[in-house]
Amino acid sequence: MSGKYLLDTNIIIALFAEDPFVQKHIAKAGEIFIPATVIGELYFGVFKSGRPKANTARIENFAASNSVLACDIGTCRKYGYIKNLLHKKGHPIPENDIWIAALAMEHGLTLVSRDEHFKMINELKRVAW
Repeated sequence: MSGKYLLDTNIIIALFAEDPFVQKHIAKAGEIFIPATVIGELYFGVFKSGRPKANTARIENFAASNSVLACDIGTCRKYGYIKNLLHKKGHPIPENDIWIAALAMEHGLTLVSRDEHFKMINELKRVAW
């Protein structure tokens, strides 16, 4: 099952919770990437949590030991393309998820997410762990 994967927030949260199914798949993955948007969503969780110091350290260690992908002009182009497709279908999804999908498509990565709304983006390669 080796391949190149982009992890959504819910997968990283499952990894932090030591979900054995996610751990097994990550161990078999060829390359793992994390969207900068997902790191932002994790920090949002940190600031809502009762343990911000410990959770901040966990996220920073995780980010430092993984490849974090930021948006560029190519990502912006994919974002506009995806958002327009969803608009035409009449099926919007959360803004951050459009950015995450755009990164996956731009870099030819398979998005790993448990969010069903990603199915609305036909060209997106997606798996759910």
